[in-house]
Amino acid sequence: MPSARVDPGASTRLQVLATEHWSLLATRALTYSEALTRVTIFLAILSGAMIALALVAQVDHFGRTFIAIAIPMLSIVLFAGIATVARLMALNRDDYRWVIGMNRLRNAYLALHPELEPHFVASPYDDLPGALQTLGVDLTAARKLGSVFHVPQTLPGMLTVIVAAVAGAIGALAALAIPVPSPGVWIAAAAVFVLALVLMQIWGRRGVKRLPPSLEPRFPSPPSP
Repeated sequence: MPSARVDPGASTRLQVLATEHWSLLATRALTYSEALTRVTIFLAILSGAMIALALVAQVDHFGRTFIAIAIPMLSIVLFAGIATVARLMALNRDDYRWVIGMNRLRNAYLALHPELEPHFVASPYDDLPGALQTLGVDLTAARKLGSVFHVPQTLPGMLTVIVAAVAGAIGALAALAIPVPSPGVWIAAAAVFVLALVLMQIWGRRGVKRLPPSLEPRFPSPPSP
């Protein structure tokens, strides 16, 4: 009985692919660790600023001295928040790159052993639907209104709302310093909050669209039936 032909290089290719896969997994772990550290640092800065302003408010009773201290302090918090959101968006792009890389490796696994396909939950395709499948995001819901509620739940989305609130507080303090009647203060705070929220969302969308050529799909998902 003739023996089955064995490819002597298959095992070497599998070892190389597995090594690269573990490398990407480790890099993803570092990416998540840095993202959580950045968020922790920003929240610590915000908490410290709020405590300091609360102590000043007890002494000055929200007078001119409080406004003179609060605006520069919150401006520093605003800068830290914008820098944190920018870094989180960069880390998200990096994480997308690692997911695409692992999807390509999974495609190579299936090219070597197509019989393993029923055992894979993550996608072997390196386009956006494949990346979303690997990340556990429902593509059907992402195309509908559900994506609107998903974005604020992400770290950049959550911090964007907080940073916009800090910008709104600065706008309210600036209106108090002019001074402006109480309704004008509320209007200024709401206007600055909405403006900051819209500008940061536009900024975030532009960052997502700028992807390098290396992430162009090489193994796109098959068309839906």
